[in-house]
Amino acid sequence: MLRQKDMEYSMLMAHRQFLSGLEKSVDMLKDEINEVEGIREACTDEWCTSREDFLDYLHKSIYAISEPRWADKEDSEKIHELRNRVKDLYTHFKGATA
Repeated sequence: MLRQKDMEYSMLMAHRQFLSGLEKSVDMLKDEINEVEGIREACTDEWCTSREDFLDYLHKSIYAISEPRWADKEDSEKIHELRNRVKDLYTHFKGATA
């Protein structure tokens, strides 16, 4: 039983670390989009395409996360928050590059 608890704890920590990494990626992309928001020339086809591809990747990664049964409510809320942030960021990106 102790071994199972250790495995669950290890998986939970890895899960939280993964979520933290995704959150940092969302923050970095948001900062980058904010920087070029007022500069229409900055949105070259290459830049826009690569950022949109990265947004798609984040979206798929976050929506593919299954919530571990041993995760607590805060972990579930973090996943839902990240999903909402990526949707909002995509809307912001489309507005900034239109």
